[in-house]
Amino acid sequence: MEGKVTSSQVAERAGVSRSAVSRVFTPGASASAETVAKVRQAAEELGYRPNALARSLLTGSSKMIGLVVSYLDNHFYPPLIEKLSRALQEEGYHILMFLAGNDGPEADAVVEDILDYQVDGLVLASVGLSSDLAKRCAVMDVPVVLLNRHMGASDEVAVISDSRAGGRLAAEHLIARGARRIAHIAGWEEASTQREREAGFIDGLRAAGLSLFAREVGNFVAEQAKAAARTMFADPENSPDAVFVANDFMALVVLDTLRYELGLSVPDDVRVVGFDNVPAAAFPAYQLTTIAQDPDAMAARTMACLMGREAPESPLPVRLIERGST
Repeated sequence: MEGKVTSSQVAERAGVSRSAVSRVFTPGASASAETVAKVRQAAEELGYRPNALARSLLTGSSKMIGLVVSYLDNHFYPPLIEKLSRALQEEGYHILMFLAGNDGPEADAVVEDILDYQVDGLVLASVGLSSDLAKRCAVMDVPVVLLNRHMGASDEVAVISDSRAGGRLAAEHLIARGARRIAHIAGWEEASTQREREAGFIDGLRAAGLSLFAREVGNFVAEQAKAAARTMFADPENSPDAVFVANDFMALVVLDTLRYELGLSVPDDVRVVGFDNVPAAAFPAYQLTTIAQDPDAMAARTMACLMGREAPESPLPVRLIERGST
């Protein structure tokens, strides 16, 4: 059959009303087993697929959650998004994913586009949202959850880990391993995760009577992290004996640069700690000591907040995983 098959054609083939076809393809609607069998057989024969977007206009629910991610090259996000997607599917929802930069205007423009799809909720992963657009979402009754970042607003719902505690754990671990010339390679400095990880790290150093030996910025970008490592270790006579890197994505690049470009031994010449515990951190080639976030707990809490089952709580706990890099 040429052209798009309509519900009217399915109804005619099945010998039922158009409303019966609609009930069969509307989750939760009632229809007899006989009607369901006839409609589904007719739909299969004709190659019919229901229009979910059109149905959302009638039901007021698209069963879709909009997800905005700033970048996917960070190895932490694919497993987290997979866990969140599976949790949503168990509740009958699906993810509509968009990419946006860190800057506010671009993120706002992407969220504006997503709202046109009549989404039932929004998850912003390491992406901010202007106060005006947040108010619009509230008026539209679209719940918004910030994932792995917060903006500091009193009424925001943010699912985050205890980055400050994680930074302190990193400092304490490196000090316990005998490091004294301890450095930091920072991520994007506008991110709450970066600010809090560094603040906790400096707290840990100060508690031991130490200060930051050196600091460079990698901006959560591979090439910039590599450049930061080159600069930090340019002088072999006056270089750090340990470095805390703001996330594992950069830390893996730093490890490769130290070992294969600068000829340093890890951990004999320099110890390295990351943050996130991405899958590659455990690979034999890296064996990266890191501060672990819990993606299962983050996905579960995000789901609970979207469904209105949970109010914002304190940050999720983190833990140190010691491996060969220290």
